[in-house]
Amino acid sequence: MSRIDQTRLPLPAATARAVEGLLEGEVLRVTYESETTGFRVLRVRVDGQDEPETVVGVIPTAPPGARIRATGKRSEDARHGRQFKADTLLVLAPSTLDGVERYLASGLVPGIGAAYAKRIVAAFGDKTLEVLDRSPERLGDVPGLGKRRVEAIGRAWNEHRLVGAIMVFLQSHGASPALATRIYKRFGAKAMAIVSQSPYRLALDVWGVGFKTADQIARSLGIPIDSPERAQAGVLHALHQVSERGHVLAERELLVAATAELLECPLDAVERAIDVLLEQNRIIREGDAIYTPELHAAESHTAKRLLALLGDGAPLRDVDRAVAEFKRTTGLELDETQRHAVQQAAASKVLVVTGGPGVGKTTIVRAILTLFDLARIRVALTAPTGRAAKRLSEATGREASTLHRLLEFEPKSGSFQANHLKPIEAGAVIVDETSMVPIELACALLDALPNTTRLVLVGDVDQLPSVGPGAVLRDVIESGRVPAIRLTRIFRQAEGSSIVANAHRIHEGEVPIGATGKGEQFYVLDRRTPEEAIEAIRELVATRIPRGFKLDPIDDVQVLTPMQRGPMGAIALNEILQAELNPPTADTPEVRRGTRVFRLGDKVMQLKNDYDKEVFNGDMGRIIAIDQEVQRVLVRFDEREVPYGEADLDELTLAYATSIHKSQGSEYPCVIIPILTQHFVMLSRNLIYTAVTRGKRLVILVAHPRALALALAEVRKESRRTLLTERLRNG
Repeated sequence: MSRIDQTRLPLPAATARAVEGLLEGEVLRVTYESETTGFRVLRVRVDGQDEPETVVGVIPTAPPGARIRATGKRSEDARHGRQFKADTLLVLAPSTLDGVERYLASGLVPGIGAAYAKRIVAAFGDKTLEVLDRSPERLGDVPGLGKRRVEAIGRAWNEHRLVGAIMVFLQSHGASPALATRIYKRFGAKAMAIVSQSPYRLALDVWGVGFKTADQIARSLGIPIDSPERAQAGVLHALHQVSERGHVLAERELLVAATAELLECPLDAVERAIDVLLEQNRIIREGDAIYTPELHAAESHTAKRLLALLGDGAPLRDVDRAVAEFKRTTGLELDETQRHAVQQAAASKVLVVTGGPGVGKTTIVRAILTLFDLARIRVALTAPTGRAAKRLSEATGREASTLHRLLEFEPKSGSFQANHLKPIEAGAVIVDETSMVPIELACALLDALPNTTRLVLVGDVDQLPSVGPGAVLRDVIESGRVPAIRLTRIFRQAEGSSIVANAHRIHEGEVPIGATGKGEQFYVLDRRTPEEAIEAIRELVATRIPRGFKLDPIDDVQVLTPMQRGPMGAIALNEILQAELNPPTADTPEVRRGTRVFRLGDKVMQLKNDYDKEVFNGDMGRIIAIDQEVQRVLVRFDEREVPYGEADLDELTLAYATSIHKSQGSEYPCVIIPILTQHFVMLSRNLIYTAVTRGKRLVILVAHPRALALALAEVRKESRRTLLTERLRNG
């Protein structure tokens, strides 16, 4: 076998050896790897040895064919036998032509499989890696490699080299190997410089990176534990955590305590850090409240723009004509409250319409549209999510868009193109599911509305607040500055729905009434332990619901649980339901991402907004294709097909079960809701209310009676710390 010139390696090649504490050789295969933890198991042909060795540890990706140089120690594992436990591992270039071929065929570079790897090595021999490094355009000489594939391979190879450099750098400073791809994806070619100069940016700017990881890297880079830079970074991270919990601000005293606990440092060091950050305008103080500049600007501007919209404006006429026209075209007659809502829409430029299920919010929206049509006002219909926009369009018979599309979001710049300089061309905007709108999105919408535009905010204020920071709908109503119509009467078309009736019972703190016969809409199953509840859910999803209600167990049935973790959390339930509904078979392709397995046919959910792919936090889809060779999956979301590479799989999770918070804005033919004492810390009335109102045809509570009683007795809303109400009152 020919050997590759070793002068291109980051370190000179060592002589063949396998001494205690040091190992060098060629990777034969990857037995196991977890991208989440970075733990891997490799089979390695060690230089100078006949038998391969098993190398284990939290180590970088090392594809088959690559050479590795590892430090560590050998040990005897009771279950797995002799192992080399690596503390560090450096991935080197392959040293033989066979190794190069396996290296390229490993899936390391998308576009090169076993066949193309063989052709490339046959064409360039021991110069293969040099060609990839310096002259990738020469790959066009390889039979079957067209121009587009050559360009794709060149880009992928260059990215691989950059990620490899980051891997080595981060490993030398004690970071998890799984971090490298995410850092490169966020910062690109500047990643090394940014991490070296500002390691704490990792915790704020890279999704999924915690402060402890950034702190570990900073310490390794020489930043002392008592440095002002570390204290300031801790304050910013603690303030960021506050916003992730939905708050727009933090009281200074609580922020100091949270930061001191995070950093394990004295309170006065945090106080000094806050003072410096205030002087640098990196945080904003208003009274006792501390804000990030972005959230302070968003809340202040939201209040300013709402008050401006409320300014003088000519009321619309022909309310009686609009009501009569609505009755003529729909056959529906408005009651007194609904008629009053239309009158308020005519009299005020901003209106809130709120109420639970079945109380006629959609009817009012359609009547207001008739009013605006008679006034020849161009209306834009919008909602926070694609599913909510689709439902609004179906209910009104008119086009509706997401807020991001209405505001012309530009993924590359991360900004909205519609703003006060380029306003929305509409005389009125109607927003549905406003309870889901966070403060920054509300600010962006209001900034893009001319002062002459009318605004109608529709939503159920008793549902859980937005996933992002703020409680906009609640704050606007509580300010008293905006006319608000609260609907309570359940109309005839909803009176026969036990889902609607029980949702209102739950809203009032009353125990829901479950059916006892077949073919009903709402059931309550008494289950008191996780084991009993799991067995009931398994039987319901797999057998009873498909057989009794003719619903598809994957597409039509959704389990909604109060928590992510624990035996009754979404993570555990997903593993159980995947095994029940989509078990592994010899012919079913799958890919692993950490402890998660994604299998062809799985129901999955997007975990973060990805504007490049145009998929958003909470979007659900099905895996319709898997390429195991390059670890790539294809997911269908409604009518769109979205590809995910190996590095993107962290953005997906199984979605047979999901948290109630993640279900906001969605509706499902059937929902199953476990409510046990294990969920105690999360239980509240509006949590259960939100879950129940997600079901359209069938709702089943799998509940311990005591846990259900605890939830109904907890009347607190999810308290959000904001000052929007006060700004509107005092503005």
